[in-house]
Order: sequence, then structure tokens, then C-alpha cells
Amino acid sequence: MERGTDGTSMIEHVVKDFRDLQVWQKAHHLTLAVYHRTASFPSDERYGLTTQLRRSSSSIAANLAEGCGRNGDAELARFCSIAMGSASGWNTTCCWPET
Repeated sequence: MERGTDGTSMIEHVVKDFRDLQVWQKAHHLTLAVYHRTASFPSDERYGLTTQLRRSSSSIAANLAEGCGRNGDAELARFCSIAMGSASGWNTTCCWPET
């Protein structure tokens, strides 16, 4: 792995704030859209579909942010992988009304 002048990896050197990551920005916008859209869902879905969609969408951005706050590339990669799993969970939840 390429190292910066201070000995940190280039990922650590380039990414100073998770808010600078385009993928985090997209995940954050997704979360805001999900909260807005699910606000009009029926009340009987409050603890079912609504909660699951909100939790899985917010987990994507949260895991990306947490990975940026950890030490080292391995931790960042691990939390990116967790975020990808959350995205898959969100995608699956979106399919529920169709089945």
C-alpha cells in the first residue's frame, strides 16, 4: 500500500472526514429520502416495514462514518463491508411489498 509523507496510508491521508466521501453523501441522502417517504406509510407498518427501512438505510451511512473513524485500512475496509451488507438488507426490504 502506498504511504503518505507522514507514514499513514494514502486512504488515511486523503480521507479526513467521512462527510467528504461521495458514497457517504449518497447514503445520507438515501436515509433522508427513506425517512421522508416512510412518514406517510400506514401506522400499522410503524414497527414493521417502516422501522426496517429506516434502520437499514441509516446503517449504511453510519458504518461508513464509523470505518473512517477507526485506525487503519483494515478497519475501514471491514466497516465498508458491513455497510455493503446493510445496503443489501435495505434492498431486500424494498422487495417485501412486491411479494
